[in-house]
Amino acid sequence: EYVLNLRSGKMLSQWLLLLLLTGNLLQSEAASFCTKADQCALGEEVIPPPGAAQARYDHTRIYQVELASAEHVRLFQALELASDSCSFMGHARVPGQKLTIMVTASKVADFDDLVHSYNVTHRILNANFQALIDANYLEVAPENTPAEQFDWKRYHPLESIYNYLENLAQKHPEVVTLVDLGPSTQGLPIKGVMLAFGGANLTSVFVESGIHAREWIAPATATYFIDQLLNSEDPAVQEMARSQNWLIFPTVNPDGYRYSFQGDRMWRKNRALFGICRGVDLNRNFPFHWNVTGASGDPCRYDYSGPSAGSEVETQRMVQFLEQHVQADRIKTFIALHSYSQMIMFPYGHTPERVDNYQDLKEIGQLAAKRIKDLSGRIYKSGSIYETIYPSSGGSKDWAHGQLNIPITFSYELRGPADSEDMFILSAREIEPTAGEAFAALQTIVQEAGRRGYYR
Repeated sequence: EYVLNLRSGKMLSQWLLLLLLTGNLLQSEAASFCTKADQCALGEEVIPPPGAAQARYDHTRIYQVELASAEHVRLFQALELASDSCSFMGHARVPGQKLTIMVTASKVADFDDLVHSYNVTHRILNANFQALIDANYLEVAPENTPAEQFDWKRYHPLESIYNYLENLAQKHPEVVTLVDLGPSTQGLPIKGVMLAFGGANLTSVFVESGIHAREWIAPATATYFIDQLLNSEDPAVQEMARSQNWLIFPTVNPDGYRYSFQGDRMWRKNRALFGICRGVDLNRNFPFHWNVTGASGDPCRYDYSGPSAGSEVETQRMVQFLEQHVQADRIKTFIALHSYSQMIMFPYGHTPERVDNYQDLKEIGQLAAKRIKDLSGRIYKSGSIYETIYPSSGGSKDWAHGQLNIPITFSYELRGPADSEDMFILSAREIEPTAGEAFAALQTIVQEAGRRGYYR
C-alpha cells in the first residue's frame, strides 16, 4: 500500500510517468487487504449515532475523459490506484473509451495539469457537485410521510418505503403479502412484497432493486412497478399483472440506502466494517465466478468484492430466498434495477462467452429498448453486460442465470445517459418518466418471453 502526498501537478505527472515506464501497476486480489477478522482489533460493529457528519462535495468536479491510446489507459489505471481524491465511474480498460471521473476540489488543479500534460481530450460535466446534491436532498419526502401520501414526485427514505409496503399488505391482503428476507448487516429488515392475484401454476417475476445505495431512482422505479401492477386501469397491464406472481424488493441494501440519505449521498456499498474502511459492493459478492474481473480486493475501493464469495449478510439473504423459491414459485424472470447509462443488459458480465439463449435475450432486449424509444424518445442500448457496459463478476443477475438457471434475466441501467452531467443524482422530476418507460420495457420483456415459450 502506498501513501502519497502529491503537492503539485508536476509531482503527480512525474510519479505517474515513472509508474507507467516501469509498468508497476498494482493488482489487488480479493481478501488480500483485510478481512472481517480485522473488526476484532476495533471492537464490535459500531453503528454511528444519529446526526453523524455528512459528506460534502463542494466544488468537486465531474470530468469526462477520452482515452485515445494505450498510454492514456495506463495513465488512468495508475491514477485510480494512486489517488483517493479521484472517484472513477468504471475502470480504464481500452483505447477509445470514455470515462467519468469525480475529482475533489483540492485536486482539481493537479487533475487539470495531468490531462493537459498528456493531451487527454476532456470536458467538465459539473463544476460543483454539491449544488446538485443540495437540490436533490430538497426533493426528499419527510420520514413521517403517511403511506397514503407516498408518491413518485419525490424520493422517499427507507422508513417511508417500508411503511408504504406494509400499508399495501394491510389494504390488499388478498393480493399483497409482505416478505422480510431477514436483518441486514446493521440489523435493518430487507422488506419486499409478493403480489399474487390468483391463478394456477403461474410463473413468477423477481425484481431486485437498490443493491447500490446511491442509485435512488432504482427503489423509486421498483415501487412504481408495484403501484402499476396493483392499480393500473390499463387492460394490458392488468392482464400482465395477473399472468405472473411478482416478488419485488425495492431496497436489498437497506443500510447503504439509509446511509446515502444520512451520511454520504454517493455511497454505493453495504455498511460492513473492514478495519479502516466500510462496505462491500454487493453486486460483486455473489458466488458465481466471484472476483475474476471488474472487482477489487481492497475494501476502501467502491467495487470491493468482499473477503469471500457470498460473504455478506445481504447477499446470503437473497441467495437463500431465491434458492428456496426458484422452484416452488417457478421464478422464470429476474430483473435488477440500477442507474445510470440507459441500458437493458443480460448475462454474462464476467466473460464474452454467450449464454445458451443469447439470441432470445438479445432480441427481447432490443424490443424493450425500442418500446422505450417509441414511448419517450430515450435511447437505451441492449446487449450482454460484458459487451455493453464493462466486464464485471459476482453480480446477482449472472448468479441468477448461471447458478439458478433463471432464463429471462435482465439488468436495467436507468436514466440518465452515459455522459450524464447528473450521474446518480437524478432529479425527482425524472422519476415518473423514468419509471414509466422502464415499466413499459418490462411489459415487452414479459410478453416476448411468454410468446417464446419461457413461461410454459
